[in-house]
Amino acid sequence: MSDTTQLPAFIGALDRASEWFGRTLAWLIIIMMLIQFAIVLLRYMFSINSIFMQELVMYMHASVFMLAAAYTFRHDGHVRVDIFYRGMTPRRQALVNIFGILLLLIPVMLFIIASSYGYVANSWRILETSSDYGGIPAVFALKTLIPVFAVLMILQGLIEVVRNGYVFTGRITPPAADDHHLEERV
Repeated sequence: MSDTTQLPAFIGALDRASEWFGRTLAWLIIIMMLIQFAIVLLRYMFSINSIFMQELVMYMHASVFMLAAAYTFRHDGHVRVDIFYRGMTPRRQALVNIFGILLLLIPVMLFIIASSYGYVANSWRILETSSDYGGIPAVFALKTLIPVFAVLMILQGLIEVVRNGYVFTGRITPPAADDHHLEERV
């Protein structure tokens, strides 16, 4: 886990929560894999098909994909075209990160929240269920992942703005060149 002792207390707490949440979500992948194995086993050995289990795997996959995006962002795990970025000094990289978050990430996430509001609200209004008999009766919960994803990305973006601000001002030392995340050094 990242050392967050040099970040402001609230930002450090959010950063630790993001780390814990991401690591916890990783367990969902194992559970999803076991359920998928059970689906295949039931189908081919016993000719039993479960729509509920199939949808459960889909819900878990969507949850991991949407909710772990902020964790991936925290660890700089997203695809980056860094033709110019990798040759920059750590201070300049921090500045690029700050502007990228403030001018691209946050506006896009706010757009996602605004544009998904009606879609999610309508689903909650009717308590939308699966269109398949025996499916999960909580499509509204699945659709709620869209704005939750955006909120988590905004929170992680703000954490990264503070972290990169600390790198830019020299309050924390950037990582070695082979590291992919701006973590604090003790």
